Amino acid sequence: MDLMDEVSKHARSKKTEEENLFWGLGLASEETAHRQTKIKRETLSTNSEAAGNIQNALLKTLLPNGTFFYPQSSFSVSTTATQKKMEWPACTDEYEKLLIRMSTPRVSIDNSVFSAATLVKVDSARRHGILLDAVQVLTDLNLSIKKAYISADGKWFMDVFHVTDQNGNKIMDESVLKYIEQSLGNIHCGRTNRSNGLTALELTGTDRVGLLSEVFAVLADLQCDVVEAKVWTHNGRIASLIYVKDSSSGSAIEDSQKINKIELRLRNVLKGDNDIRSAKISVSMALMHTERRLHQMMFTDRDYQRTPILKFTSDNPVVTVQNWAGRGYSVVNVQCKDRIKLLFDVVCNLTDMEYVVFHATINTNADRAYLEFYIRHKDGTPISSEPERQRVIQCIKAAVERRASEGVRLELCKEDRQGLLAEVMRTFRENGLNVTRAEITTTGNMATNVFYVTDAMGNPADPQIIESVRQKIGLNNLEVKELSLINHEIESEDQTVGIGGAVLLSIGSLVRRNLYNLGLIKSCS
Repeated sequence: MDLMDEVSKHARSKKTEEENLFWGLGLASEETAHRQTKIKRETLSTNSEAAGNIQNALLKTLLPNGTFFYPQSSFSVSTTATQKKMEWPACTDEYEKLLIRMSTPRVSIDNSVFSAATLVKVDSARRHGILLDAVQVLTDLNLSIKKAYISADGKWFMDVFHVTDQNGNKIMDESVLKYIEQSLGNIHCGRTNRSNGLTALELTGTDRVGLLSEVFAVLADLQCDVVEAKVWTHNGRIASLIYVKDSSSGSAIEDSQKINKIELRLRNVLKGDNDIRSAKISVSMALMHTERRLHQMMFTDRDYQRTPILKFTSDNPVVTVQNWAGRGYSVVNVQCKDRIKLLFDVVCNLTDMEYVVFHATINTNADRAYLEFYIRHKDGTPISSEPERQRVIQCIKAAVERRASEGVRLELCKEDRQGLLAEVMRTFRENGLNVTRAEITTTGNMATNVFYVTDAMGNPADPQIIESVRQKIGLNNLEVKELSLINHEIESEDQTVGIGGAVLLSIGSLVRRNLYNLGLIKSCS
């Protein structure tokens, strides 16, 4: 009996609502997934009517228990902005169209479900790194993820996010909602590095007071204009990604002799007196996602193994890792102060370490965040040793702490000119201020920069020194901003957070709990 006959025979079989939801989350067996992929290409006809029949047959793959598996994201062309505008090249056959439709995510955005958050759902075929791509779309817009429920067993995944803007309000701007829908609908395509007409400088080394002042002074001396830059410091290490252009030509620096000179002088600055081995600098013409690259640079530099030089007193994250032997998962729990881009930082770290997130629950309460991940290696195995477990704990703590905003936030808005950044950084150094994090941007002829500064020992800077620096740079140009606190309006529901007890849950209860939190079933018992 072929597939078409089998489908026809069982077409009248009914599934309960919960079965539809459960299998719609992609929690089908590997046997079922293999059954779908074994359908031979030669059975497909270029005749559009025949291809449509085959597509319908694929939508109803018989499961071993006698029910049907309906991949929720596969062929809903009318529900995804990307799919609505899908145009096929003349050479695309029906099989290729089918594969594209199967892999294109289904995105749903709803403002009517919750009063205090916008609901964003993404349902698609699973691949390694797709969760990070989805989270990146939201965090690049500086949206706050209040809650998230993630399930990615089998060959499908479903992510649900409760998001707000930085002020804790729902997303009401139609252009922003459309951008989110279109961007999430394209995450299956992956992201490729491209050129932005600038030269990228990657620097890692030992942090010290005044280091950035020396770096930007060298660039100014070599006639390099800084267009964009981000700087992170953690555990006595510094990582920076700086985009520059040639001052005279206004374009990327392509002269190999000048590039070699830049590398030599910056390497000498980074080395200082005692960092001969670990100081690194590289030059690239490719445009990368800056924050993902900074995480990779810090991870490669093994900042998580370093002993901090400066004294920081902010809230330390609590991370635990336990194995759930019965289900073959490693369960990672993180409790820390909530902030923008927290989920991105943790998922980025897990992805770079080659772990796959199969299930996750993220909750926030006031200024606290509770994250729970069920992970395995890419080969399907859990964490297998105590040293590996400790390494995961160290790396996740480092990922959370790297972006933690230490010190006073200073915002500089001033007409851009050559050497401006070097002068500002020299003023900081001369007044004993240490820059723990920096974001440099240039829009048109205006420089808009953000600095987080402490004293030389990592303690809060003296307000009188801050005022003195402001007077030298310009009171109207350099403003002091309080560190922003995320105001959360949590829907009234029980917090389900467990450090030790998490591993005692069954996979069935995990899925039921997530469905209940989403309002898709009436009871989680």
